[in-house]
Amino acid sequence: MSYLSVLAVMMVFSRVSGGLLSDTSHPHSLNSQQSGQRSLLHHRLRRGWIWKELFVPEEDPTSRVIGQLKSDYDRGDFTIKYILSGEGAGDVFEIDEYSGEIRTLKKLDREEKASYVLQAQAINRNTNEPEEPQSEFIIKVQDINDNSPQFQNEPYVSSIPEMSPVGTTVAQVTATDVDDPMFGNNAKLIYSILQGEPYFSVEPKTGIVLTSWPNMDREVQDEYLVVVQVKDMLGLSGGYSTSTTVTVSLTDVNDNGPTFQQHLYTFAIPENAAVGTTVGRIMAGDGDVGINARMTYSLEEDLEGSSTFIIQTDPVMQAGVVLLAKPLNYESKKRYVMAAEAVNDHIDTRFLPLEEFRDRTTLKILVGDVDEPPVFLSSVYEWNVPENAAVGTVFGSVSARDTDSFSSPIRYSIDKRTDATKAFKIDPNNGTIAVAKALDRETTEWYNMTVEAKETTQNHLSSSVVVFIKVLDINDNVPRLARDYQPYICEGTQAGD
Repeated sequence: MSYLSVLAVMMVFSRVSGGLLSDTSHPHSLNSQQSGQRSLLHHRLRRGWIWKELFVPEEDPTSRVIGQLKSDYDRGDFTIKYILSGEGAGDVFEIDEYSGEIRTLKKLDREEKASYVLQAQAINRNTNEPEEPQSEFIIKVQDINDNSPQFQNEPYVSSIPEMSPVGTTVAQVTATDVDDPMFGNNAKLIYSILQGEPYFSVEPKTGIVLTSWPNMDREVQDEYLVVVQVKDMLGLSGGYSTSTTVTVSLTDVNDNGPTFQQHLYTFAIPENAAVGTTVGRIMAGDGDVGINARMTYSLEEDLEGSSTFIIQTDPVMQAGVVLLAKPLNYESKKRYVMAAEAVNDHIDTRFLPLEEFRDRTTLKILVGDVDEPPVFLSSVYEWNVPENAAVGTVFGSVSARDTDSFSSPIRYSIDKRTDATKAFKIDPNNGTIAVAKALDRETTEWYNMTVEAKETTQNHLSSSVVVFIKVLDINDNVPRLARDYQPYICEGTQAGD
C-alpha cells in the first residue's frame, strides 16, 4: 500500500491520489489542480481525490447524475476506464466508464435503505492496470417528507376520578414518523386537540392529555371521546397528519348525598297483620354508584315510643323496608307518624359538607279496622246450682262485647252438640243462663257446655267460651238398707237380750 493510501485511512476520508470524486450539485468541487509531476508521488503529498458522501433525494423517479469520478491521469483520450462496485451497483447506480459520471437508475426510498456503500476504481484500458487504488465512498439517500406519523399502542383508554382538578394527567399518546428526524422538520411532531375541548387539552410536544375544565361531573356525563391529532413538519402547511381517539371515563366519587323521592310516605296496614309483615318500602336516590351510593335507613321513635315498627335496609335495591314489630289494635291507635332517615355509609367531606350526606322524610302509617269476633269478659265460667233449683231459676250469665269501632249486637246460644242443652237455657239477648228442667245430682253431678256469642251484623263473626256447672246436693233421699234382712229370735228370749 502506498504512503498516500495509508494516510487516507488515518484521515478517515477515503483517498486516492491523482483524482477527485465530485458531487455535481457542487460545481466548485469538480475543479482539481492538475499536476503532471507523477514522479513526485512518493516524495510529497499533493492534492488527490477526496472521497466524500454523496446525496440523492428519495422518491425521485428521474435518472440523474449525482457525482463524477475523475482521475488526474485522465487526459480525455478514454484510456481510463471507471468501474463501480458495491451496494446497488448496476441496479440502483451505474457509472459511465468513460466519463466517470455516477447516475441513479430508479427512485430510492430512504425508509427502505438510507445509505449505500460503494467502491470505485480507475483502470488503464491498455495495460488493464489500476491507475488508482480501489476506494470506498457512501451515497446517502436524502429524506423527503413522504410518510405520515403513526400513533403507537392504540387504542387509548383511560379513566380519572370525576371532580379532578385542572391539569390532571389523563393519558399520553405517542406517535412516530419514519422520516429522518435529523433532516429538516420532516419527523418533528406537534400534537393538538380536534375534539374534546374545553374539557381536555394536550401538550403539543409530549402528547400528554390533561384536564382543562374544573369539576367534571360523572352524573352529568361519564364518558368523553377526545380526538388528538399529530402533524409532522411542526404543524406547518404541507405536512402529514393522523388522529387517534382517547376514550376517557370518569370514575365515581361520593359527591352526592341521599335524597328521598317524597317528603311524605303514607302506608296502610290492617290491625290483624302478623308481626314481621312488610308495611312498605321507602327509597332515597343517590346519583353516585357502587360503594358511594350505599346507605343505611333508620326510624325515629313515634311519639309514644312504642317501637311498633322497625326499618331494615335492602342492600340490593338500597331501599328501606318498614316492618311491623308489635301487634296492632285499631281501637287503641289508628295512626302512627314518625321520621325516617337515610345516611351514606361512606362519607367524603372533600366534596360535600357532612350534613349533606343524609336526608329525612316522614312516614304516616294508618291502621285499618278489621271486623273482629266478640270477646267474652272471662275465659271460662263456673257456677254451682242446687239440685232442687226450680225450672227457670237464673243462676249466672255470660257477657261478650264487640271490640270493633262500630259495635254489633250480640246473640248468645248453647252449643247443641252438648247434652246440657236440655238441662239449661240461655237468654240470647243478655246471656243469662237458667235451669231448663229438674236437676238431680245423683244422676248428673257436673255439666260442661259451650256458649257461643255471635254478631248479628257484618260478617256474623262468633266466639265461644266453656261453662262448667256443678249440681249441689240437698237432702232429698231417705236412708235405705243395703239389703233385706230376716231376723230370727228364739222363744223365751228376754227383752234386752
